[in-house]
Amino acid sequence: MRLAELRAARRFEVIDVPVPEPGPDEVLVRVANCGVCASELSTWSGHAPIDLPARIGHEVSGTVAACGSAVRGFAVDDAVAVWTTGSGYADYVAVPAAYCRAVSAVPLEQALAEPIACAVNAVELARVRLADDVVVIGAGFMGLLVLQLALLRGARQVLVADPRPDARELALRLGASRAVEPGALPAAVRESTGDVGADVTFEVTGVQAGLDAVGDVTRMSGTVGLVGFHQGEPRQIPLAQWNWLAFTIANGHVRDAHTIMTGFSTGMRLLESHQLQMAPLMTHRFGLEQINDAFATAVDKPAGFVKATVVM
Repeated sequence: MRLAELRAARRFEVIDVPVPEPGPDEVLVRVANCGVCASELSTWSGHAPIDLPARIGHEVSGTVAACGSAVRGFAVDDAVAVWTTGSGYADYVAVPAAYCRAVSAVPLEQALAEPIACAVNAVELARVRLADDVVVIGAGFMGLLVLQLALLRGARQVLVADPRPDARELALRLGASRAVEPGALPAAVRESTGDVGADVTFEVTGVQAGLDAVGDVTRMSGTVGLVGFHQGEPRQIPLAQWNWLAFTIANGHVRDAHTIMTGFSTGMRLLESHQLQMAPLMTHRFGLEQINDAFATAVDKPAGFVKATVVM
């Protein structure tokens, strides 16, 4: 089978490897799609330390090709959403059945339940309440998921900030109350909340500028949801300001497998009941042999870009 292996910075090679044998509690999945995650971009570009060669890729959807002897509840040809810790950019991947969820009523391309689970768990952790005023800083793929989920939680309004006009336009189409350039966000929040500030602010950029904006738009005793992937060089926060304003910090980066899979199940229920829109977010598709182009596009973010997927 084909598998894309990261051999050097900015260089995947597609190699031929044996199809994995599923263990007793595993299913062998014929991969249909694997999403390019923002957390992998620094690995591909060489800015994050990793032992090479590496087999990354974890946002998988596909169909069951074989089941281990102890597996119950899945059968060959079942459509599934999958969480795997690596080797997702391949024709097949073997994963524990406990890390799969059945897919129905939506195309497999949209069934990337792992990033949906991340957004679900982040919004749940931040405890958005009915009639809350919410700010989302960053209207990329994850930010647009957080926007939709905050609305489903009953927010009164969700204001979105992003420097890209196309991202702001899509945010408005998905239900944002206002979508503004980052520099205009503090004034927009003051105007929209009667000079009080947001009850919950989600930082979804993963860069220093996103953190810098949080304190100027969140109310006293509000909640800051950290969703952006902050790796690489150290970040700074104005701790004196955050401390004085008594922010609650909700770190949306979950590592507990049970919580991840709970978010998986919740996200798939929302997706399959058509309460969560994924179709507008799936913007750029690449074959396995074009995986380097997929990553380069995810880094460059051309006009209209939201999410790159590798299609087997």
